[in-house]
Amino acid sequence: MTETTLDPEDRKIITLARSARARNGVPEGAAVRDETGRTYVAGTVALESLELSALRTAVAMAVASGAKSLEAAAVVSEEAAVPDADRAAVRDLGGPETPVFLAGPDGTPRATLTAG
Repeated sequence: MTETTLDPEDRKIITLARSARARNGVPEGAAVRDETGRTYVAGTVALESLELSALRTAVAMAVASGAKSLEAAAVVSEEAAVPDADRAAVRDLGGPETPVFLAGPDGTPRATLTAG
């Protein structure tokens, strides 16, 4: 997969996820797009009493804002994979075929998965 093979809206959520990661100085940034095209952007939450990945935080923000479904999700991270628990959160709202894009810290896409 190359960045040129991605839809412009998918490139946009990768860019938003990368920006959240950089702006907040966190290990991961994530963004999700709901059924209306609205986007929700988040970084890793690492408090003493609450730890959430960036992707689970973005999904929670979408749910809290009234999203009924997800069209796509993106994670920007140094990690080589998207954890099953993160993909499960996307699946709960978007279904098993929802694409999850994984990109490196520079925003270069590495993989397209499904929420599965």
